[in-house]
Amino acid sequence: MMKLFKKPKDKIPKSEILTEPKEPKTPPVSKCGKPLQLDNSRWERRLHKELMPLIKEPPPGVTIDTESVQQNLSEWKINIKGFEGTLYEGEDFQLLFKFNNKYPFDSPEVTFIGTNIPVHPHVYSNGHICLSILTEDWSPALSVQSVCLSIASMLSSCREKKRPPDNTIYVKTCNKNPKKTKWWYHDDSV
Repeated sequence: MMKLFKKPKDKIPKSEILTEPKEPKTPPVSKCGKPLQLDNSRWERRLHKELMPLIKEPPPGVTIDTESVQQNLSEWKINIKGFEGTLYEGEDFQLLFKFNNKYPFDSPEVTFIGTNIPVHPHVYSNGHICLSILTEDWSPALSVQSVCLSIASMLSSCREKKRPPDNTIYVKTCNKNPKKTKWWYHDDSV
């Protein structure tokens, strides 16, 4: 029986290993050739820019929980009141906006939170909202204020308080992040 043995390789001391000099990495550039800034300050500046008008002159029925923003700039709690003359008149709801460092190029994650989740054909009992501007129709031109107004409008135009037909199955099987849901927008009449 013949055994094959490998000869031990001579080890080169680390001090003698020569490394090729690495070329400096070129920073990513935009379509127009300008260097892109991929730091957190850009999205943080945008959030601060949107926050000030929401605190000083909020739209009717919308208030921001400034304490939540002071604790964490990437998570905002926003209170929405049901408008007078609607099915939700006098009701108070709370939205949670979660932002990542790609905002405003990536939409925020927006859900209803708390004990009073609106009963609405586009709002699931876990707080997820089926609204196209929160996913595929998002644009960096949109803002927290425009999302709040869209949600308030969606609630105001509702004619019947009821859950989506697939609420039970969806809530049991969905991802925690509603942005990972492939929504099917089929009913604009509500």
